[in-house]
Amino acid sequence: MSREQVFWGWGEPGAGPRLPEHAAPFLRDALGVDGDVVTRPVALADVRLRESTLDPGVRRRLEAIVGAVHVRDDREARVLRCRGKSYLDLLAQRAGDCESAPDAVVAPRGHDEVRAVLQLCSDAGVAVVPFGGGTSVVGGLEVAARPHVSLDLGRMDALLEVDERSLTAVLEPGLRLPEADRALAAHGLALGHVPQSYEWATVGGCVATRSAGQISTGHGRIEDQVVALRCATPLGDLATLGAPASAAGPSLRELVVGSEGALGVITRVALRVRPLPAARRHEGFLLRDFATGCDALRRLEQAGLAPDVARLSDELETRLSLDLAGAGPAARAVLRARRCLLVVGWEGSAEAIARRRRPAVSLLRRAGALPAGRRPGRAWLAARFAAPHLRDDLLDRGVLAETLETATSWSDLERVHDAVRRALPGTLCGCHVSHLYPTGASLYFTVLARRDDADPAGQWRALKAAASDAIAAAGATITHHHAVGRDHAPWLGRETGPLGLELLRAVKERCDPAGVMNPGVLGLG
Repeated sequence: MSREQVFWGWGEPGAGPRLPEHAAPFLRDALGVDGDVVTRPVALADVRLRESTLDPGVRRRLEAIVGAVHVRDDREARVLRCRGKSYLDLLAQRAGDCESAPDAVVAPRGHDEVRAVLQLCSDAGVAVVPFGGGTSVVGGLEVAARPHVSLDLGRMDALLEVDERSLTAVLEPGLRLPEADRALAAHGLALGHVPQSYEWATVGGCVATRSAGQISTGHGRIEDQVVALRCATPLGDLATLGAPASAAGPSLRELVVGSEGALGVITRVALRVRPLPAARRHEGFLLRDFATGCDALRRLEQAGLAPDVARLSDELETRLSLDLAGAGPAARAVLRARRCLLVVGWEGSAEAIARRRRPAVSLLRRAGALPAGRRPGRAWLAARFAAPHLRDDLLDRGVLAETLETATSWSDLERVHDAVRRALPGTLCGCHVSHLYPTGASLYFTVLARRDDADPAGQWRALKAAASDAIAAAGATITHHHAVGRDHAPWLGRETGPLGLELLRAVKERCDPAGVMNPGVLGLG
């Protein structure tokens, strides 16, 4: 199987960025946390793990399908696939609570093996949880059903076809995004899809969760890149054509994109790809306040001038970022007049970047934006994947650290921003806009607080429920790009309506009549 993360956090053992030394005074002043290490994750040997309940006969039949070496029930394999990477997941993993771990890990090699595994599990009543990079932050992997197996797609990691003339590529679902980009680079191409989970996320996982990347303003979300796909279900295959467009009824492709393994397993995806950019330019601007910055972004997007990357931090997130970066007096003096940092970025040829940048910068200047040079852009680019690594350090130091996100119209953006922050009292809650559309934008909140050691999970559940209620009451989406999983399922009906949920259940029942496919995600099963 593929390289594996630590079971209790993000990344490989000993790898990744750490909190800087000057973080300790920030934690003390902002959260009342002294900055010392107060908790450590348990050792793998001390994790609480039930014995596998998988029927020996079912195991032998699984081994006959994928090979005995690719059916594992050892401690490490099961614990690593127990949960995703949300705050609640990590609290449980660090405490050694892996009672809900899969009974076995099954690693098929191709579509036919996937389909055979699903049919066997459906007949035997064994739940199946597809596993890609393990990066879910919405409870997408934890299943109470027993027995259940984790279907690890790590062996399905090939770039199958490249059509350089049509700018499309066919990939297997277990291919991690960095490896996909490396394979495409040999053809002078790139995916152009870069979520914060980029280091570990897989092609199939991004499609199954309707992912958005950090360049989505310029390149679109993952569903905008999907040309065709193939999905194995317990009752057969769902497959779509690779035509550039079709009027042949409702899109079956859309049933699979975002289905989170509730219907079946994506086994191949054709995606739009793009030429490798010859140049990149990232830079910063300072805006007077969040409202002014949001309006400037609206005008950029609606005028067709938006950059590929557009990330506007509100006043608190800007200040917190500077505090953690150890900014000096000069930077703080500037922030007294311009309190919000905007990072923008362009990709392409140097000539195209210059042509697109010129009118965009002119509009920003007219909105009162103060150029901050290329240093903020380079700093953001260097640290764009750091937050999940730093969260492990924060958890060691007794800090609640989690994120949540939504999207709404330009008219409601400030109202939703304020409503969510009011729903999270007693926390430091910074926010940024990072995905622009003609009609609105996303809001991404980072929440920090001193952890309630008496009931840390209950502390976050209460905060998340209050924020989710505020989002739903405001008519915003319960998730812009983190997916639904199990955590957001209670609010899904307020977004889809009762008939919408009934339609989802009907599709689930037709594709998965035994209810074995990732039961509980999307509120199904």
